[in-house]
Amino acid sequence: MALPVNIHDLVHGNTVEWERLEFKQGWNPEDVIHSMCAFANDLHNWGGGYIIVGIAENNGQPLLPPTGLQQNQLDDIQGNIVRLAHQIQPNYFPITQPYIIDGQHILVLWCPAGDNRPYNAPSGLGKGAQRQHYIRVGSRSIVAQGDNLRRLQELAARIPFDDRINNQATIQDFDLGLIQAHLQEIKSDLYASSTSMPLIDLCKAMLIAKGANENIRPVNVGLLFFTKAPENFFPRAWIELVWHQDNSGKKFKEYYFKGPLQKQLRDVFSFVKTNIISEQTVKDSNKAEANRFYNYPFDAFEEVLSNAVYHKSYELGSPIEIQIWADKIEILSYPSPVPPVDAEVLSTHKRIVAREYRNRRIGDFLKELKLTEGRGTGFPTIYRAMADNGSPGPIFQTDGQTYVLVTLPVHKGFKESNGASNQANTPDKAIVFSSLEDIVAFSNQATNQVSNQASDQVKAILNDEVHNRVEDMLTLLKTKLKRAELFKFMDLSNQSTNRKKYLDPLIDLGWVEMEFPEEKTHPNQTYITTDSGIRILELIS
Repeated sequence: MALPVNIHDLVHGNTVEWERLEFKQGWNPEDVIHSMCAFANDLHNWGGGYIIVGIAENNGQPLLPPTGLQQNQLDDIQGNIVRLAHQIQPNYFPITQPYIIDGQHILVLWCPAGDNRPYNAPSGLGKGAQRQHYIRVGSRSIVAQGDNLRRLQELAARIPFDDRINNQATIQDFDLGLIQAHLQEIKSDLYASSTSMPLIDLCKAMLIAKGANENIRPVNVGLLFFTKAPENFFPRAWIELVWHQDNSGKKFKEYYFKGPLQKQLRDVFSFVKTNIISEQTVKDSNKAEANRFYNYPFDAFEEVLSNAVYHKSYELGSPIEIQIWADKIEILSYPSPVPPVDAEVLSTHKRIVAREYRNRRIGDFLKELKLTEGRGTGFPTIYRAMADNGSPGPIFQTDGQTYVLVTLPVHKGFKESNGASNQANTPDKAIVFSSLEDIVAFSNQATNQVSNQASDQVKAILNDEVHNRVEDMLTLLKTKLKRAELFKFMDLSNQSTNRKKYLDPLIDLGWVEMEFPEEKTHPNQTYITTDSGIRILELIS
């Protein structure tokens, strides 16, 4: 069964840190068992790692194209891996999958972080070998000693929150469409199988559910990414945005961005790009080219918010809060960073080399979706983006326990007439729709103040990317209707092809909802336009 990653991105280190990848030109069982044990122990809560057999390495970097393995070696090696797994205590079994890259056979061992730390393995495969605890240091697996051994022992039976089983949910709470959309987006080979395999097998393959088949339960990271309403399981697991109209703090607009974490991020990004980020051009008489800069560099905002979603605690019922003022953007998240990151480290431009993660699985999904890098490069990226734009430096604040507050000051040369305060007072001039994502983000907002030109833009996008009957359908479904009734009014035959073409896209966008969403074929099933759908209808009518 294919792994839930893009194999080419994996091999090139695009979605996983190099420290979590180990390349082996050939089969070396002693090295492999030590690395399996080290990844299972996952001292830094990185999420385990991958051992890739059939690719040589130089200083931790792959040498491509692969040298490869003989096809007749693959079954023997996988049998040896099972025998090695039984020699690790407690027993630990990686997930293996052969692939072909550049015409060469390779074998990938996915070694997720174990639930029963600490693990130990024999120092050698001969008689009399001592048992040792192995950990990852850089791109090597070594014996844990001294302070590292003590830290590992303190992790006994401690599982990060995002990788814990949630006993309040069942795998039926997962949305298969969200899972398949994720696999398709990252171009995982598992996507092709997902259309026919049972949900329970798909969840196990992605490690978003654990337990025996008769009592399998979702893990928290699966609920955060693959349910439409994670707040049902994690109180206030959303992003709140407050857009201040002046500096009094009394006149403002509030927006709530809910849904799976990846949707929250993308909707906020789209909202901020559309409504807040603005460019200014200043002519310099001494230069041929004009100076161009933004009130806030989007790259800095993107990195700050992605890190907030990545590193916040979802055990706490506190949302991420964004405050947009005329002279700054503030992003507040809870609690404080995980050591060694503290106020002093936050104030530097340096990449964080020694680091631990609060959420080992959330980061993996965000990296696969290209929504964060997770390589300790976040702070340098933010400082660099602000400097490249000519903006003042970012301000990081934390009390070391309960919160992190990041402030992005507005560019000092940015005129008030083009700034956030002016946009807030004249949203009809600011809002421009260039994609379906912009429209979806707008539908989750509380305002409908846009120009006729913007409405025309929306109609064109909907006709091109959804279908040409959106307005008709949303209008009819302001009154609850059965599918047969709806299609009769629209002069369409009540066939599954028309359902897939016209009705399903609006349900997926959240503009139409079913009366019985858990039982799609319910005999009394009806459909109605949601609040978001009403906003779209008002926009295009």
